[in-house]
Amino acid sequence: MHSPTVDSPPRPEHRAAAGLAGVLAACSILLLTLVAARWSPLIDADGDVSRTTHRWAVGEPGLTQACRILTDWVWDPWTMRLLCAAVVVWLVVRQAARRTALWLAVAVALGSLLQQGLKAAVDRPRPVFPDPVDSAHYAAFPSGHAMTATVVCGLLLWLLHRHGVSPAVWRAALAVAVVSVVGVGLTRVWLGVHWPSDVVGGWLLGALVVTLAVWVYERRVPGGRKDSDAS
Repeated sequence: MHSPTVDSPPRPEHRAAAGLAGVLAACSILLLTLVAARWSPLIDADGDVSRTTHRWAVGEPGLTQACRILTDWVWDPWTMRLLCAAVVVWLVVRQAARRTALWLAVAVALGSLLQQGLKAAVDRPRPVFPDPVDSAHYAAFPSGHAMTATVVCGLLLWLLHRHGVSPAVWRAALAVAVVSVVGVGLTRVWLGVHWPSDVVGGWLLGALVVTLAVWVYERRVPGGRKDSDAS
């Protein structure tokens, strides 16, 4: 006789990831609702911060130019996607990591689709100043720069952690990721092309995509088992 199949209970890390995803989803939905409804306290706070940072940006042309270089070249979404594509190619070349390569590519692509879909749905205007220091197109919420940096840096950090890099490499990668994610958000507000809540929304949604992607990966690869699809 065959004993009945009993589903194994969720592991603690699965429950933690699911719980974190729930919190991030709730925060993202709340912020999205407040932005779409044009909640006055949020709109007023966004305006106050944006006007203040714009005055600083006009008065500090050297720093503003540095922010422009960082946001347009170093932390640009396409730079982040190219970095991710390079990692995907490296994983494919390794052959044994092709499943991870596909997972990474799909996660980043779905994050980009979510970002663009929300921009179109919310259709929030960007800040407008009589003396702009930079310009950007399309809708404002969420910040594509902030969300893309969060998704790419978050997923790559998780891969490094999963593969057990040395403490020195981990600390360096973590520092670069934190500076990139926080820095790109600050540059978008400094340059007057995003409201602060656009950036916060990008961070929250990016973290949600990372959490859900990791949860899906761990569910499909029980026990953190390495890829074996090359056999």
